[in-house]
Amino acid sequence: MSPAGASPLRIAISIATAGRPDILERVVGLLDRQVRPPDAILVCSPDQRDIDRIAAAFPQVRAMQGERGLPRQRNRLLAEARDVDILLFIDDDFLLGPDYLATLERIFAGHPDIAMITGRVVADGIKGPGLSVDEGLARLASAAPATGADLAEVYNGYGCNMAVRMDAVRRHRLRFDEALPLYGWLEDMDFSRSVAPYGRIMRARDAVGVHLGAKSGRQPGLRLGYSQIANPVHLMRKGTCSWQKGLAQIGRNLVANLYGTVRGEAGIDRPGRLAGNAAAIADLVRLRLSPSRILAM
Repeated sequence: MSPAGASPLRIAISIATAGRPDILERVVGLLDRQVRPPDAILVCSPDQRDIDRIAAAFPQVRAMQGERGLPRQRNRLLAEARDVDILLFIDDDFLLGPDYLATLERIFAGHPDIAMITGRVVADGIKGPGLSVDEGLARLASAAPATGADLAEVYNGYGCNMAVRMDAVRRHRLRFDEALPLYGWLEDMDFSRSVAPYGRIMRARDAVGVHLGAKSGRQPGLRLGYSQIANPVHLMRKGTCSWQKGLAQIGRNLVANLYGTVRGEAGIDRPGRLAGNAAAIADLVRLRLSPSRILAM
């Protein structure tokens, strides 16, 4: 924890987790590497066993149980972050570079017009079979310095690592959309665009991290494939995703799943995702498409 009065901003790290206690324990343990320590660490899981384990290993962590589903768990974390200025959301398989929090503090303190910051992901295992913690640490250590501007404006934060100014969240009662169930595909875009009217959303070059892309605990390919169609349509209808971006997102997913299925891509259930895409398109034609339909799959 930071000494009292050491910083004008109180920064907390929040982690929604489910079914990955070993990785979670490693990720939380590695937070000791931060040059600028967090003022609080919040963890939310639907499984009491995860809560008991992390609380026993790290007494300083505020561990809580929440309803299953990433948006629901992140809303619980928002509600618990009553005494912080900046809340950083990270996935339970995201590794922070040692200067990550120091970079956040510098940027948020120096740019009051910024409402959200997302970092530079130097390796992302979600695009393949995933990375181990040790592989992720090696990628962090060998990451080449980025060139170009310190800050770049982006449409939305990347949910595995995005920090929000809590003043805007509290004042405008912003929340994650609980109509996006389970893994909450595109919940980061929806929340980011809810924040966007109240400040800029930026990617910080020097806030570096690695997303392991762990496959355990993720929803089956069929469900994710359905969400890849249903969730963008839901966001386009409510106005937190432009039609141009939403249709481009759907197109990219369809092409990737079709190509991966034909090629026999390892590490990702492309056939399952493609079947989910097809089921969602069929429901769209029948006028019954809804993100919640994955709960019956």
